[in-house]
Amino acid sequence: MIVGIEGLIEKKEPTLLHVNVGGIIYEVFVSLNCSSKIIDDKIKLFITHIIREDAQNLYGFLDVNEKKLFDTVIKINGVGPKVALAICSTFTPTSFSQIVSSNDVSMLKRVPGIGPKGASRILVELSGFIIDDMDADDLGSANAQLEAALALESLGFKNDVISKVLKTCESNETSSLVREALKKLQK
Repeated sequence: MIVGIEGLIEKKEPTLLHVNVGGIIYEVFVSLNCSSKIIDDKIKLFITHIIREDAQNLYGFLDVNEKKLFDTVIKINGVGPKVALAICSTFTPTSFSQIVSSNDVSMLKRVPGIGPKGASRILVELSGFIIDDMDADDLGSANAQLEAALALESLGFKNDVISKVLKTCESNETSSLVREALKKLQK
């Protein structure tokens, strides 16, 4: 599994690089955001290596948070590497995190290849997406929020109602968060 590449750029296109690493040239797909930040011929990239039946593709990132965003969205059913790269090209990890936290379907529909249903599904699945500059307590709290949102959704509540109620809850553990939200939803 390839997790990083350091070498010289032989060829650069908006979403594709050929990187020479000790005489071996690798084809690496990159986002538009990543490509626009590359100013030197010498480069070091974080890599997501995706092995499929018919191909082995490398996806490169200068920013570890962009890699985290990519790795997170490709796990969603119906979102492949091309759409994930389009998301990384359209939004920075910070702006994407804000879109998810505000549940903004219209902003997410701006990504090529994502329609209203796909945008809604992505927002539901990623309702707790955060970037790495949060500390461990915030991370645990965000995971609890995500798990509680998924539990409430499985009970039949609508996503917009769930997100509004969870913002008013004070608990930090999943089970107590679900109980607190259910009490508020029953009123």
